[in-house]
Amino acid sequence: METAVLWIYIVFLLIGGVIGWLLGKSKVSFFFSWAFGIALILCARQVFDFDNSLWLIGILSVVFLMRVLRTHKFMPAGLMLAVTLATLVLLIIF
Repeated sequence: METAVLWIYIVFLLIGGVIGWLLGKSKVSFFFSWAFGIALILCARQVFDFDNSLWLIGILSVVFLMRVLRTHKFMPAGLMLAVTLATLVLLIIF
């Protein structure tokens, strides 16, 4: 179950990076989403310890929170913060 949750989150993260690049011309969003996405893929494939995914998702939640506080906009950082926190909770529970 936890691997399925992680894979779903990875898809959201990668799609979000591509949308940020296409719509907002944000290269930083694109590269960071793919960097974290690849690291999470390695955790899901158990190349890295699965517990490392919790640390990576925790770091992403802080990044998204800082972006929400800076911009005061729900989209896109607020949405990704909600998805990230939900993923973190689900991974901790399961």
